[in-house]
Formats: sequence, C-alpha cells, structure tokens
Amino acid sequence: MKNKDELNDMESFADLMKGIKPLKQDKRHFREATKSRNVTIQREQKIDADSFFSDSYQPLLPHEGPMRWKQSGVDNHLLKRLRRGDFVPDLLLDLHGMRQTEAKLEIAALIRACIKQRVECCSVMHGYGSGILKQQLPMWLAQHPKVLAFHQAPKEWGSDAALLVLIDIE
Repeated sequence: MKNKDELNDMESFADLMKGIKPLKQDKRHFREATKSRNVTIQREQKIDADSFFSDSYQPLLPHEGPMRWKQSGVDNHLLKRLRRGDFVPDLLLDLHGMRQTEAKLEIAALIRACIKQRVECCSVMHGYGSGILKQQLPMWLAQHPKVLAFHQAPKEWGSDAALLVLIDIE
C-alpha cells in the first residue's frame, strides 16, 4: 500500500497542474532533407561532364579530310575498321538543338551507359547547324579516358553530321 505522503504529493501535483494547457509540439527538423535519386544522379552527371570536358583543351585533330582521332597506343587498324563501318553502333545520341552544357551532360551519360551496358560502339549526331557542336564534340571526346577512337560516320550513320565512337568497356 502507498504511503500517505506519496498520495498527498500526487494530489498536490494534480492541484498545481489544473488549468494548464499542454504545449503544441513543434515539428521542425533541422537536418538537411534527403534528396531524390534523380537529383543525385543529375549532380553526378554534371560532375562527370565538368571533370572530363574542358572547353579550352585543344587536342591534335586533323584540319583536312574526315574528322578522326585515336588514343595513343590504339592500333591504326582499329581506326580503319571504324572508318569502313565494320562497327555497328548500338546506342545513338542526337544532339540537335542542344546547348553546349546540355550536350556535355548527354555525352558523359552516353559514355557511362556504353560502359554499363557493355556497348563498344556508339554514334553521336551533332548535325550541321552553326557548327559549334561539330567543333566542340571531337575536343570533348578526345579528353575522355574511356574513348578509344572516333571517326566521321559512314553515310548510313549520318555522314559528316555524326561521329562513330569506340568506347573502352573494360
């Protein structure tokens, strides 16, 4: 049985609390909200594009003839096979109507998709237009470490308005 002093304390506490309203709970959380998966992926793509592609880098590219380039250490025969159309692109990227920043993100995403899906050859169509993407695209591709070679596409894949790109998928 409870002590009389304990009962008196409980009654006196209840008497003291009469007429008091409870406080409303404040539901503010001060930690940073978790970001959605799409926002995280877009940020990673932007970081990839910014880290690989510089607008000031000038690789040694041909001034005459079809646009072509190969990484040092890559066999010349591989570039010749690319020119002849021996490689069929499994992924196509159309850059028509895109700005340079959008195009950089799309190229980085294309290379990442090629590696993930184990696709060795892809085609990037830049179009004719004002020629800005046509000038910048080879410079960007030459900077990426996973690009082995690229060559102006054969007629069936876009001719001089597209590039066939070989990707190192290993």
